[in-house]
Amino acid sequence: MAQERLSSAPLQYRNGEDASCPESGVATYDILIYGSTPAAIAAAVQTTRMNKTVAIVCPTSHIGGMTTSGLGWTDSKNGNAIGGISREFYKRVYNYYKSEAAWTKETRTQYIGKNIAAQPGPAIDDTKQVQWTFEPHVAESIFEDWIEELKIPIFRNETLVTSDDGVIKKDNRIGSIKAQSGQVYDALMYIDASYEGDFMAAAGIPYSIGREDQAEFGESLAGVQIEAEESYLGMSPYLTEGDPSSGLIQGIDRVITDTEEQVLNGTADRYRLQAFNYRLSLTQRTDNQVPFVKPENYDEGSYEILLRYIEAGYHDQFFTKQLMPNEKTDTNSNGQVSTDFLGGNYNTKKETNYIEQSVEERRVIADNYKTYTQGFFWTLANHPRVPERFRTSASTWGYAKDEWTSNGNWPYEIYIREARRMQGSYTMTQSDVQNPTAFEEDSIIGLGSYTLDVHEVERIVIDSKIHNEGLVHVPVSKPFPIPLGSILPRPNDVTNFLNPVTMSSTHVAFASIRMEPTYMIMGQSAATAAVLAIEQCANIQDVDRRKLSDRLKADNQILSI
Repeated sequence: MAQERLSSAPLQYRNGEDASCPESGVATYDILIYGSTPAAIAAAVQTTRMNKTVAIVCPTSHIGGMTTSGLGWTDSKNGNAIGGISREFYKRVYNYYKSEAAWTKETRTQYIGKNIAAQPGPAIDDTKQVQWTFEPHVAESIFEDWIEELKIPIFRNETLVTSDDGVIKKDNRIGSIKAQSGQVYDALMYIDASYEGDFMAAAGIPYSIGREDQAEFGESLAGVQIEAEESYLGMSPYLTEGDPSSGLIQGIDRVITDTEEQVLNGTADRYRLQAFNYRLSLTQRTDNQVPFVKPENYDEGSYEILLRYIEAGYHDQFFTKQLMPNEKTDTNSNGQVSTDFLGGNYNTKKETNYIEQSVEERRVIADNYKTYTQGFFWTLANHPRVPERFRTSASTWGYAKDEWTSNGNWPYEIYIREARRMQGSYTMTQSDVQNPTAFEEDSIIGLGSYTLDVHEVERIVIDSKIHNEGLVHVPVSKPFPIPLGSILPRPNDVTNFLNPVTMSSTHVAFASIRMEPTYMIMGQSAATAAVLAIEQCANIQDVDRRKLSDRLKADNQILSI
């Protein structure tokens, strides 16, 4: 290749005696993975176990994605659907917390005595030897240990160049990728395991952003979804209460008429995304607590919607308090005004969103989320318009002092619930999740099992009433199969690339698939397919499905229940 190689000695890899094999020749690695998500780690672990060379290139310094950035409340509705490396992770969590030394603020017995019913099952399941709840630093140490044990090369703080020379392709094959540092990385097979899908986009693989309309894939939950009932206890949406001419308070996107509501429902929206947020580790232990502080760029107007909502009569929880070990939480959004910053990830004037922004612009948006979230908690604990009982209650909480100690006790990453979605060999749809078709057995690479779960996208005013828009929360009756084609590009796009995170799916189907244990499942299966394609001297779309299925089963991947 014309570009500069890595300084390490290249590895020679020949596939049999066939010199015409598209995989023959020299490559630094067999498989190169972009991203630091759990899918990336699972893919690297699997590649190493299959005796192939692998490296992770990622734009972050810390690995583990949301699993190490606060999401310790495992998103799965059926723990029996989780197998392979994904289940090994939760077994490692279990083994870590078996030690009394792991319990610094309470005992294991005390935690079990709380009878916490996590989403996949009991928080600690001694019968199955898995634990579904964990502290962020524990997840990070488990992933780092895996990387060290298997001696997996990982190149941190290496952000992919997204211009034309970021990914070099020839004859529908990727030859190399280039980081902003100028370093070039090359391999035989590539995996995009990022939340954003930047590698996929730079490789010229078609993708979707936002929401399809209902007609495109025959999905009843697709498109704009305006809630029929107003959601804010009749509070005024206007800067001057009751005066539409004064404009909207912050946090409300637009005003529409009744007629527009009827027209908009079910239609496509290609740039609005469901709300992001930060998953936080909070505690009421004063010996392990950092108090809520007023952020430097605090804007009181950002919280007028919260204050009016309280004054209108809201008195439920303002944030979730799912209990992790050692008296800490995985705190998520709760109620109509909480840590979900509606509208914070898109720009209505420019009609663009977080995913389509530069790295620098994304950092600004993430900082805006941080400011909003810190201000939200400070407001609850201190603002004079918040009733004293709420201020007193909020003030008993603070950020966990022993989490994210190198990052000001703040999560490493913002929760990107949805980004790009590949237009691949097979597109998962709502019916594939709710009423799965009978895929050929040897095409299945794993199972999903979560609720169809889309957080609110925006707030809309109709007849001076505030309505949420975008919410989808529909239970799924049983685990559903995920086919290989959903993580593969079409052969006329790229033939040596897999995508286990921003995979091929509609917005609706992705709402159930987009979960950390499922990402790990798909990461392992992607690596397995990539290795077999190398060994079979095949394009990734032509990998032997039967051999793939047999290997996944041998490696304890769950393909049916």
